[in-house]
Amino acid sequence: MLGAAVALAALGLVMVASASVAAAERATGSGLHYALRHAVALAVGAGAGWLAWRVPLAVWRRAAPALLGVALALLALVLVPGIGHEANGSQRWIRIGPVGLQPSELARLMLIVYLADHLARRAVEVRTTLRGFLVPVGVLALACALLLAEPDFGAAAVLAATLLAMLFLAGVPLGRFAALAGALALAAGAAAVASPYRFARLTAFLNPWADPFDSGFQLTQSLIAFGRGGWLGVGLGESVQKLFYLPEAHTDFLPAVIGEELGLAGTLAVIALYALLVWRILAVAARAWRGGLDFAGHLAAGVGAWLGIQCSVNLGVSMGLLPTKGLTLPLMSYGGTSLVATCLALALVLRADREARLWGGDALTRIGAGGGR
Repeated sequence: MLGAAVALAALGLVMVASASVAAAERATGSGLHYALRHAVALAVGAGAGWLAWRVPLAVWRRAAPALLGVALALLALVLVPGIGHEANGSQRWIRIGPVGLQPSELARLMLIVYLADHLARRAVEVRTTLRGFLVPVGVLALACALLLAEPDFGAAAVLAATLLAMLFLAGVPLGRFAALAGALALAAGAAAVASPYRFARLTAFLNPWADPFDSGFQLTQSLIAFGRGGWLGVGLGESVQKLFYLPEAHTDFLPAVIGEELGLAGTLAVIALYALLVWRILAVAARAWRGGLDFAGHLAAGVGAWLGIQCSVNLGVSMGLLPTKGLTLPLMSYGGTSLVATCLALALVLRADREARLWGGDALTRIGAGGGR
């Protein structure tokens, strides 16, 4: 798992340096400006992850209610005029000097920790009573409402899908799960129809060439990048689309630059690394559950679901398979808060893996049989 994560982060740094060079040169006069900031964020994330890994999961579990409060407070704080910073029509950032903090990235991880604790403590209630089921649903509804107020439709969708996956894996009755999924789908549809701009963005992917200079502009430029890349790509650093043709080339549409410079082969390699990462995370969840460590299992499953869903959505958007959402590619796209949050999440999974190996039921069985130390 760690090897796949390091490989993705290293390749991400290289690709951000390549994809951002023109935009950085125009904005700051230095073509490496965004790459250097990305490297700093990666170093901060690695350091924060190391510290998080050293903290026992029991401490994180005790902090779960407080983390829920912090998550909701951050999502509310960004909406306060004078505190929240607006960019590209959305109020998603809080400025702290030269640093921009995106609360939704950190809040997502905090909510996963909270739900993992709730599912572990109230396992029977969640499966058998309506109250145990409605508590996490209420938290999800409140968090999504705050995200939609920014507005950040993509973050709300990923959060909802992640928490849905956690509830499903926790054994929520299929009828309740289907009802919740249907209600969320109806709410998402209503939110899309209520905003003409959002509706145009969501439907543009069906035929981006019908309006290639407005609602379909990002996607048409992304598809051109993939088309230019062919099987093996045009070569590292040789992308043309990143030269002000493709918006957000180093953030949301980084996969298009990967496809152009490294071709189908490079794109498939990236997808394979993400698949390996998510599979290994879910394997940690399974090991923790087998060992009776329910909190660790739910936590790892939540992180795996989050990363798998967000990667799939980002890649799907770049390839024209899904509507434009404005989501980054975890571990690879430029974005300091996203990088730090992802590093923290992976550190918690590594901690869960360590505790499952040391203290899980399987480990204790091996020790009792003389198969461990």
